Amino acid sequence: MLTLIKGGRVIDPGNLDSIMDILIEDGKIVEVGGQRSEVGSQSSKLKAQSSKLKVIDASGKIVTPGLIDMHVHFREPGHEYKETIKTGCMAAAFGGFTAVCTMPNTNPVNDNSQVTEYILKKAGLADLVRVYPVAAISPGLQGKGLCEYGDLKDAGAIAVSDDGNPVTDSQLMRRALEYAKGFDLLVISHCEDLDLAGCGAMNEGAVATRMGLAGIPNASESIAVMRDIALCELTGARLHIAHVSTTESVRAIRNAKKRGALVTAETAPHYFTLTEDAVEGYNTNAKMNPPLRSMQDREAVLEGLSDGTIDVIATDHAPHSSIEKDVEFDLAANGIIGLETSVSLSLKLVEKGVITIADLIAKMSTNPARILGLDFGIKKGKPADITIIDPDITYKVDAAGFQSLSRNTPFDGWDMKGRAVLTMVGGKVVFGR
Repeated sequence: MLTLIKGGRVIDPGNLDSIMDILIEDGKIVEVGGQRSEVGSQSSKLKAQSSKLKVIDASGKIVTPGLIDMHVHFREPGHEYKETIKTGCMAAAFGGFTAVCTMPNTNPVNDNSQVTEYILKKAGLADLVRVYPVAAISPGLQGKGLCEYGDLKDAGAIAVSDDGNPVTDSQLMRRALEYAKGFDLLVISHCEDLDLAGCGAMNEGAVATRMGLAGIPNASESIAVMRDIALCELTGARLHIAHVSTTESVRAIRNAKKRGALVTAETAPHYFTLTEDAVEGYNTNAKMNPPLRSMQDREAVLEGLSDGTIDVIATDHAPHSSIEKDVEFDLAANGIIGLETSVSLSLKLVEKGVITIADLIAKMSTNPARILGLDFGIKKGKPADITIIDPDITYKVDAAGFQSLSRNTPFDGWDMKGRAVLTMVGGKVVFGR
């Protein structure tokens, strides 16, 4: 069976940006070119044998390398009532993602090869998007020792992180970076000073004071970012900073990159779309860690995206049920779901001129692939992992229709423009409108 994606604007940053056709056979891209090229010639011949050719009309749409989300929480094993690997994969496909990196804070924690293998087995049974498990830095995410990184990598782990918990012991973090470097594993850091964060429930500032809530200062993130950058430079290991939210963090990462540090960074759509004002009314669907920050911080994140300081847009997809969210604000769980709204929210950056469409695709596809060491792209011989985006379609977010098991989003009811309309993994359409 051959598939022809026809007449779309194909954008593979640094490689392609033109109206082109893509011919796919046996799960791989076999030709890429214009309608007068060899692709067009082959497709014309095949039209006479229509049973052998499936045509996908991409006219007026953007065809990109498959989107990759470097930061998701699928909750399985242990909290399947919030999300399973299958429903998480369904949400990813619905949102246009062909691959995701699952964080290790499951129950049991992904701190050994058996859990890593279990996650990959469940992902294989779902047979939707590619799942790359991120294993724990320390057993049980307790920060008291190091996991067996070699065994974890052999089992299929793509990186290590104690996401959800910071590694507070600087010596342990140094050893983790050195140990991971030996296996060419990326270290993804959750940067938080727990003593400064204390019992805070939202960003420290006037809004928190007015609402009578304990605040979390910017320094609780930025101090940890600066420490981990220093350890990155000391060890020469690769470091990726998760969910960047503050002005000071963006500045520190920018300066580190100028010095040549092997540091990359991500932020999430909620940090460049919302501010602490979204918490008004004690909206627990706007409660997350790190918290939504000030307008000044939001502007700094936008600048970091614009100038390349922030390499990646990830969702930090964090499903919770009403059990964890429909409670007093102080007691509510942190996190929101994001896979099914990420493309639409991120396209607003293009609409407002913050970044170009090629920059957006780089931050959601080619940059994550490069950082993770994945070999994808719209090139002859590569796996046919492809996302098709309609930039002009308009719709209203309806969380009740999401594929995720959870509904904890602050964007329910928002009017959106642009979304993924087809997700293809290995030549197989796993979602299409």
